[in-house]
Amino acid sequence: MKTSPFPGMDPWLESRWPEVHARLIVYSSNQINRTLPDDLQANIEESLTVHASDQDSRGIRPDVHVTEDLFSNGAGGAATATSTAETIAEPLLMKRPPHPSRHVEIVDKDGRIITAIEILSPWNKVGSRNREQYTRKQLDYMAAGVNLVEIDLIRQGAYVLAAPLEDFQPGQRTPYLVCVYRDILPDQIEVYRAPLQDPLPNIPIPLRPHEKDIVLDLQALLNDCYRDGRYHRIDYTTAPRGTFDEVNTAWIDAQLRANGKRS
Repeated sequence: MKTSPFPGMDPWLESRWPEVHARLIVYSSNQINRTLPDDLQANIEESLTVHASDQDSRGIRPDVHVTEDLFSNGAGGAATATSTAETIAEPLLMKRPPHPSRHVEIVDKDGRIITAIEILSPWNKVGSRNREQYTRKQLDYMAAGVNLVEIDLIRQGAYVLAAPLEDFQPGQRTPYLVCVYRDILPDQIEVYRAPLQDPLPNIPIPLRPHEKDIVLDLQALLNDCYRDGRYHRIDYTTAPRGTFDEVNTAWIDAQLRANGKRS
């Protein structure tokens, strides 16, 4: 089996993120369902959001476009505008398409959400409105008494995880991070570090207060994505989407050369 040249997260997968994200969502729900108690179920949930128009959100491509009722010429359309020099033609009005934001929810037999698992994407982190929308979602989960697991394998965009950025000590923050919020410990957030040089960590998935955590094998999920997506065809001579500091940039180059991906 052809594998990634990296032991953990492969930074080049970020250029294929809509597809990788979809695979991770499906594979994680499948893996979780194999270990859940019989009265719990991991479901793939979807909510529609509209991208913000911030200048710094350019170039972010959603994985699916929904284009219902794309053209509109009915009541409420723009009136014909005039100027002193010429008349401006009446435009076709196009609705800006929302995109589905997918995540995994563990629910009980009554449909009550026990745990939400968010695998972040650039459209959660790029653009101030997108970030505000995601952080509101965080607060909604917590206010509803839902456990929250956030998996950030993306370098694009700003920091949005529930763990306060200012609480990190120098050297503690790694290129990738996972946060686990437990409703029974509302004043505490667990942070799992994911350096480039190491395999991705196994992640505890909290359930109900009386139940033992289940474990999400994050590296196995990524390995399956790499294999099934045939990502060994990636051109590693190009630059990755996200940026890294000098130390990690030098390590990435050495790793690719050692694995024959660069000369």
